[in-house]
Amino acid sequence: MYLLLCKNGGIYTGITTDVKRRFAEHKSGNGAHYTRVFGAVKMLYAEEAKSRGAALKREHEIKQWSAARKRTLTKSSSA
Repeated sequence: MYLLLCKNGGIYTGITTDVKRRFAEHKSGNGAHYTRVFGAVKMLYAEEAKSRGAALKREHEIKQWSAARKRTLTKSSSA
């Protein structure tokens, strides 16, 4: 599960098996529609899950959060 900062200040949440590859796809315009429209700027946060199902559950949980709460997650991970 990962969070990306986009050019519009929005935070994109997604899952992948290879964070570096997926970020490169987003940056090149081959990622999700949201990042094609708003451009991926940088990786804010990533965490590993035990299974695809666990990653999807965590992604859904975080997508319910406000952008401010997502930013606290990214700040706490860089401390």
